[in-house]
Amino acid sequence: MDLPFFFVEELNNTTVVLDENTSKHVINVLRMQKGHEVLLTDGRGKKANATIVDDNRKKCVVEISLIETEEKRKNKVVIAISLIKNSSRFEWFLEKATEIGVSEIIPMICTRTAKEKFRYDRMQNILMSAMLQSQQLWLPLLHKPTEFDNVLYISFEEKFIAHCEDSVKKSLTSQQLKSSTSKLILIGPEGDFSGEEIDAALKNNFTPVSLGHTRLRTETAAIVAATILCIH
Repeated sequence: MDLPFFFVEELNNTTVVLDENTSKHVINVLRMQKGHEVLLTDGRGKKANATIVDDNRKKCVVEISLIETEEKRKNKVVIAISLIKNSSRFEWFLEKATEIGVSEIIPMICTRTAKEKFRYDRMQNILMSAMLQSQQLWLPLLHKPTEFDNVLYISFEEKFIAHCEDSVKKSLTSQQLKSSTSKLILIGPEGDFSGEEIDAALKNNFTPVSLGHTRLRTETAAIVAATILCIH
């Protein structure tokens, strides 16, 4: 049976005091006691085997016996996705993108984006839970909401824009993607990118791509793109 897996801010000491929420989950929910083992990660590539030495339900203390380090993936995949009016759909995207192995997520504000509150702490917790559930050691970097124009000037080796206008586009699956590089794809809002935004992306060397023959919801398009880019 797999050991329970938890997130901690730092893994540099021989003992770690778990925060109150994690401590309650370990002691009250999982009914763990002194001598029981857990796994910890800092979301920055470290994994630790640890043993409970103080089963306090508010400040559970664990002693680390082994720390392993996993290198960051060479294939850096960044999804810049318009915010969605239905926040639960955006949260679903965050969860699945983390499970797939996306490196960074940039919530975008585009011309046609329905402006909604962005609860950064809640979104960060969703990423954390998905990272632990999928047994990963690297937490995706979640950016604060960023204006579309500012995303255009971020430096990447391969840059794509997925839009719905009738124009010359290649299927993303047909692209000769490099295995060790940085890739960025722009996913627009429910009303698609504006013509001006598409033109601006093309002028900044973004390659226009399609994600299939059907029109996809924003979060579905982002997951399809993430899957294609992460497996190459």
